[in-house]
Amino acid sequence: MRITRIEATPYCPPLKQFFGRSVKLGFGELKDLEFGLVRVHTDEGITGLGEISNVFAPSGGAQCSIVTGVIAPYLIGEDPAHIARIHSLMDLAIEGMEPAKAGIDMALYDIVGKALDVPVHVLLGGQVRDQVRLSFSIMFGAPDEMAGLAVDLVEDGFTTVKVKVGQGALEDERAIRSIREAVGDDITIRVDANMAWKTPKEALETLRRIEPFGIELAEQPLVGSDLDGMAFIRERTDIPIMADESVWSPRTAMQVLQRRAADVVSVYVSEAGGLFRAAQIFSMCEAAGIPNAIGSMPENGVGTAAEVHLGLAMPNLTMAADCCGSAYYDHDYLTTPLKVDNGFAYPPAGPGLGVEIDENVFAQWSKDD
Repeated sequence: MRITRIEATPYCPPLKQFFGRSVKLGFGELKDLEFGLVRVHTDEGITGLGEISNVFAPSGGAQCSIVTGVIAPYLIGEDPAHIARIHSLMDLAIEGMEPAKAGIDMALYDIVGKALDVPVHVLLGGQVRDQVRLSFSIMFGAPDEMAGLAVDLVEDGFTTVKVKVGQGALEDERAIRSIREAVGDDITIRVDANMAWKTPKEALETLRRIEPFGIELAEQPLVGSDLDGMAFIRERTDIPIMADESVWSPRTAMQVLQRRAADVVSVYVSEAGGLFRAAQIFSMCEAAGIPNAIGSMPENGVGTAAEVHLGLAMPNLTMAADCCGSAYYDHDYLTTPLKVDNGFAYPPAGPGLGVEIDENVFAQWSKDD
């Protein structure tokens, strides 16, 4: 089997509003998202699906031209089952641009799974669990609004909530206090700063205020490149520190491990550069004795399905994961929605990623002329 053509189509998914307004979190406001849908075609008639999801610049939509104009010429005629070789070719074509490479990588796994009539998690080593326990993010809002959403999530079966922080130490403390009082002591609360704190001193001020409320971990307190600052914070708080935006590839994951900058590493399919690289990061962290979570960009149905397959197959996934990105949208572009029930994600049925695109819905979102 050979790759004959690669398409990448920009589209704008309809992100939900929370508390009646657009989503705000530590690095800014999320609006007018632009992602990309990748289709890799083969000479045997099998087409693989992938997703370019990125809330940072360049957007997933902007990276579509990277896929078709820069990477694709290196891959035409290649065997899609030779995933390690194709990653080497993609790295030769361009440095970085992990979300673009991830879109192609997902499509390769989808093709191979369809050809062998097995789900992607089998290609990743097979299931170590039947379902993936989920966390769900609570965006910026007033303390009572955030607590109300937390209660709704608990009623839906979620046992872990991830609270976005970075509104100011006092406001963050009020929000966490309200949420803890609303959900009780049995619900896991983690916080995510999304790089909002400018200095270790600012981060530690908030962490010390919220520590009495039983915080599972604090995600990405500083800008991703400040590993020394993250190590400094880690040594001075009892709240475990999770690296997220610091990890964009196996190479950057190794830097986090070497610098002792985190107690936990969050792995993204998009940030890692695909399932192949994400699995490498999981193995690196497992060897280093560092637990993993899975983060969300947030992806739509194709990207979320890829993350669920990853979560089913990785032994070092020891805590709730964000494998429900498509739940942050008003609706999805899949013919059959992904199953999220009682706080768990389940694998879609069928070979490969197990998903199909509703072309009518996607046509409404597409920016392809």
